[in-house]
Amino acid sequence: MTTQSLKAEVAAFEAEAKVLNDRLADLDLAGRLALVAGLAGRAVFTTSLGIEDQVITAAIGGDHLDIQVATLKTGRLFNETVALIDKTEETYGILIKRYYPEKADIDAYVAQHGMNGFYESVEARHACCGVRKLKPLARALDGASYWITGLRRGQSGNRATTPFAEADAERGLIKINPLADWDIETIQAHVAAEGIPVNPLHSRGYPSIGCEPCTRAIKPGEPERAGRWWWENDEKRECGLHVPEAASSIIPNASNAA
Repeated sequence: MTTQSLKAEVAAFEAEAKVLNDRLADLDLAGRLALVAGLAGRAVFTTSLGIEDQVITAAIGGDHLDIQVATLKTGRLFNETVALIDKTEETYGILIKRYYPEKADIDAYVAQHGMNGFYESVEARHACCGVRKLKPLARALDGASYWITGLRRGQSGNRATTPFAEADAERGLIKINPLADWDIETIQAHVAAEGIPVNPLHSRGYPSIGCEPCTRAIKPGEPERAGRWWWENDEKRECGLHVPEAASSIIPNASNAA
């Protein structure tokens, strides 16, 4: 494929995402998820079991939508998070498929950096996220056309412009963010009204919950994601799941979303 034809393919993929973004903007959460579930191609929702993700899982389970729900069992999750996986499955009668890191990858990381080497440098932390999150995510999204996430604009400065749909050219799919325009107060009110089970850590000062050694409770007035990788600068405080490295990659899985 020539550079020119690749650019044309990427441009077409981005235009497809823009059309879908505009359609999603006029719908409520149930309508957004139903629209995606009805499109050609497999849709996968990856949940971290955080409060936003629980809202989406409840909508998928409650409406029996054809959307696969998956989670990344990193091996370093809080016990409360692990327990919530089973409880959520029981509550909504759904299967949350677990994806685990490869033992060989973990062993290689520990041999090079140590079990908690992620505290020593940004590079070591990214390497840990790579083996515990990014590689399992790649397996979860293999062959998917749509990736549904719980990203919201209010979570951090990095996410302030989050659209409802965007082209993820690196992974060859369209990312769907159905809660992009929801604020945390709306999320909390919805959870209370619907009786949605949530991680008890939220009530202990953890608005954003990841792996246990990389997450702390936030202080009054801090942004929602201040407790994630708190020893790093804010602009680097992402694990890589939502930061594509190569926007010009070939797009093998895209389907017609319009």
